[in-house]
Amino acid sequence: MAADVIVLGAGIIGVSVALQLARRGKSVVLVDRRGPGEETSFGNAGLIQREGVVPYAFPQDIALLLRYSLNNSIDARYHLSALPKIAPFLGRYWYNSAATRHGAIARAYAPLIEHSVSEHSILIDEAKAGDLIVKNGWMEAYRTAARRDADYAFAERLARDHGISHTKLDAEELASAEPHLSRDFVGGLKWNDPWSVLDPHALTLAYLKLFESYGGTFVRGDASTLSQTVSGWTVRTETGAVEAKHAVVALGPWADTVTERLGYRFPLGVKRGYHMHYAPQEGTKLNNWLIDAERGYFLAPMRKGIRLTTGAEFAERDAPKSPVQIERAERVARSVFPLGGRLDAEPWMGARPCTPDMMPIIGKAPRHRTLWFAFGHAHHGLTLGPITGRVLAETMLGETPVIAIDAYRPERFNP
Repeated sequence: MAADVIVLGAGIIGVSVALQLARRGKSVVLVDRRGPGEETSFGNAGLIQREGVVPYAFPQDIALLLRYSLNNSIDARYHLSALPKIAPFLGRYWYNSAATRHGAIARAYAPLIEHSVSEHSILIDEAKAGDLIVKNGWMEAYRTAARRDADYAFAERLARDHGISHTKLDAEELASAEPHLSRDFVGGLKWNDPWSVLDPHALTLAYLKLFESYGGTFVRGDASTLSQTVSGWTVRTETGAVEAKHAVVALGPWADTVTERLGYRFPLGVKRGYHMHYAPQEGTKLNNWLIDAERGYFLAPMRKGIRLTTGAEFAERDAPKSPVQIERAERVARSVFPLGGRLDAEPWMGARPCTPDMMPIIGKAPRHRTLWFAFGHAHHGLTLGPITGRVLAETMLGETPVIAIDAYRPERFNP
């Protein structure tokens, strides 16, 4: 099989890259060892986070770090045995999260986020996937006035600097919006601009179907077999070898299976996360995508049921599941909302691919003329899929991308 481009990895990033290339007339073969969207992209809170212009920083507050060191939180947990291996990544992450450096990173990151909803909107319309989308923002619920007021101030800054819309809710307004939520909360904050996705996996499949309508092909194959040829690249698949002039690595946390063999060293870490679905108790309903801000778990009313998601687990990528955070989160969540029975046989787990400067890696490989990278999107893979696909496709085709991507270039880690 021959094509213009091989895209390795069929998560939301890889599918989006492949789709944007196919929309521009290129023949594309998308390759993954599993079905599309069945790894990291399968499990998330289902948010297209237009408000997420400031990437998640490593805590700088000593008191908060000491609390996390106890390893009993829902929003962050670590494997003690993994610390020696992941410490260099965490150290660089912490360094880049200092206020001045983090501010500069946020300014460079914001243009991607600013195109998140608009680029999804184009593909959602083309894919006829509007039934998967709720255009109603999401909410944060606060247990303390201190956290509420700090987030209100942050929201005001985002409104001033980036035009992000929000609505402040007092305790009664929050109760009116969520009548089955307990009265443990002193108020809330609604981010108005983001969109929510009722089934993130179904959205990835809708984009895949659109990709195929443009002549694209998906095949199962082994990305680690990618090798360079005289004219480009080849990879082994279930249907035989695929050859193309260009190859794109969009393998998320597994990018190193290809990049290391080709001589690149990216400081890619992972934040593992878990989810579980629940039925609401009879006669109750969760109206909004909602985070319990001080506890750090998320409740999302999806097609399958109410999805409970956890924060970050710092561990080795391939370590066995340890769904401690789900157990902790479920106990707390049941105390504030009438969750019914579990709907999944076991908790789902995925690994978010993270860089220590909190920005994705997008662009041409420094030492290979026809090799391209698109990975490292951390918490915002679903949010940034379409815009990542667009700017990479435009760059590959020699066009001026809709936003400058110099800040995301691979050379910042591999000169």
